[in-house]
Formats: sequence, C-alpha cells, structure tokens
Amino acid sequence: MKKIIIGENIVKSFRKLNEEHNVLNGVSVEINKGEFVSLMGPSGSGKSTLMFALSGMDVVNSGRVIINGKDLATASENELSDIRRKTMGFVFQQPTMLKNLNILDNIILPSVRDNQKNKTEIVKKAKSIMKRVGITGLEDRDITEVSGGQLQRAGICRALMNNPEIIFGDEPTGSLNSQSSQEMMDLFSEINNNCTAVMLVTHDAKVAARTERILFMRDGEIISECRLPKFEAKDMDDRVEEVMVKMREIGI
Repeated sequence: MKKIIIGENIVKSFRKLNEEHNVLNGVSVEINKGEFVSLMGPSGSGKSTLMFALSGMDVVNSGRVIINGKDLATASENELSDIRRKTMGFVFQQPTMLKNLNILDNIILPSVRDNQKNKTEIVKKAKSIMKRVGITGLEDRDITEVSGGQLQRAGICRALMNNPEIIFGDEPTGSLNSQSSQEMMDLFSEINNNCTAVMLVTHDAKVAARTERILFMRDGEIISECRLPKFEAKDMDDRVEEVMVKMREIGI
C-alpha cells in the first residue's frame, strides 16, 4: 500500500523559562493511502503537535517527515507550500474564515489565489462540493449567518477543493452538538470512502470509534494503537466500548 506520510523518530521541543521541553519524544508513524486514522490522548500529550509535524505545518527538531517520498527537511518554502496545497486539506475546530467574505468566496479563496485564470471552473467545483456536503444555498451568506455545523461543512468544502490525498482534522467536532458531530463524521466517512486518507485529532471516543486505526498518545509518545473494521452503523456501540476499554487499559 502506498505510504503518503512517513514520520521517523520525530522530536519536537519548545523552550519555556529557558528550558527545553519535549512535546514529541522520537515518534515514528506511517499514514497509508486511504487510511482513516485518529489520534487520542490527554491534553498536552502531543496529538496536535504530531499532526502539525506530519503535515509540514511545523518544523521538527530532529527526525524526518517524508511526504510522497520527499523529505521535508530538504524542501524549500515553495516546495513545502506546494506539498501542503496539492496533497493536504485541513479542517480545524474553529474554521478560519474571513469575515469580509461570504461562504462561497471563503471556500474558493485559496484556489483562486493559486489560479486566477480559471475562476469560473473553480466556482463551479466549489458549488458541486457544497451540494455534496449539504450546504447548497448558503453561497452568499456571511459567516455570521450560518450555524457552527454549516460553517464546519464550508471548511470541509475548502479542504476538498484541490483533491487532497489526505485530510487533517484538529478536533473538528469539538465545538459541535451531538447531531452535528455525527453528521460531520458521516462526511469524513464519505470522504474516506472515496480513497482520501483522513487523520483526526480528538478527545471523543465516539469520533475515534468511527475511524479504523486509533493511535493513543501520552507524554509525547504513541503508546498503543487499536484497529477496527470498516465502520457500520449497527456496530457503533460495540466500537465505542472497544475504544473505551482500550483507553482504560492504558490509563488515558
């Protein structure tokens, strides 16, 4: 199976009060094409830091991150930008939308910046993705005129505009109610079913239970993992229980 991302012995530290504090302690992990992966662990365990390291959003202190065969340590800033733009999409707990733009313009903004000549095609594609995720009709709304769930869907639309190989989500359901959270996970499952890899950082066992590979972190290390079969709604309670049992076993 094709490996999209390889992380080898990743160390990431931050300086605090003139002392170095490791957030990641020699983490190694591989993400394959079409995988559906979640990262779980207590606050401060290094989940988001690992996601940012693997996506090239943050520079590591030592170790290697290789994306589609390219070692990020040898990549120029332009190459890094191209890799992120062409390979990845990002969805965050609080979507980073511009207040002076409507929903459609926020979705297409990164793509228009990359290719000014094909705005008509970009808008057409954006509207098609909006239909796919269930927010048709919101194109002209301001970001303050839609619900949190709708805004998060718009964030997913923007993440899908360049046909990424992998979608990263940092607590993407964290600010949503249970119904919106379930709908969001349905979307991530659909995206994954179309052979796009998905990696989610989450505290929620119900979210992790929808994925097929769960990496458990503590103190900057991956301490265990759990593999689940392809999701089926009828298995949800059993999947959540399996995740909860694993969490109790390893004390997180």
